[in-house]
Parts: sequence; C-alpha cells; structure tokens
Amino acid sequence: MIIVLFRSKLTGQAGDDYKAMAAEMLARARTMPGFVDFKSFQAEDGERLSVIHWESEETLRAWSDDLRHAVAQRQGRQSWYEYFRVEVAEVTRSYGFDRPK
Repeated sequence: MIIVLFRSKLTGQAGDDYKAMAAEMLARARTMPGFVDFKSFQAEDGERLSVIHWESEETLRAWSDDLRHAVAQRQGRQSWYEYFRVEVAEVTRSYGFDRPK
C-alpha cells in the first residue's frame, strides 16, 4: 500500500474552475485501477491536507502519468496553488479497531 500526503494552500484565483477540476480529478482517480481511498482536511490557516491511498507504486505511477491529471497539475502551478508539497510513502504496517454495532 502506498500513501500520498498532499499539502497545499490555494491562491485567491482558485475559484469555481478549481472546484470543477478537483471534482473531476477525484472522480477520475476513483476509476483508476489501484485507487483505494481519499480524504481531505483543512487547517485554520487555510492549509489543506489530502491523504490518498493506492494499492501499489505501479498504480500510483499510472495516475501520475494520466494526461488529464497533467493538465490539472499545470493549471495548479499556474494559478491555483500558493504552494504544495507531496510526500509518498510505503505503508509498512496498518491496523485498526471498529466498535461492534
């Protein structure tokens, strides 16, 4: 399992066009083989954190090579993001607990 941590802060130019592209990218990623999960959070200072899980490095690479994703990345650098940081890591252990209902 691969986890991607995407930290970002939007510019004032990130309006409805950004929201539409973000929705399109999430819908597109969900159709990709190997996509597992996506969650997003926002801090009080406006920084956002998206946590994305992929089954493998290969499936993440396919997403990285997606042509429409490349268009979104280019637009993000040009006008939507004040900054972004990406961290990619392999999950070496995962466990949890679910309370029985």
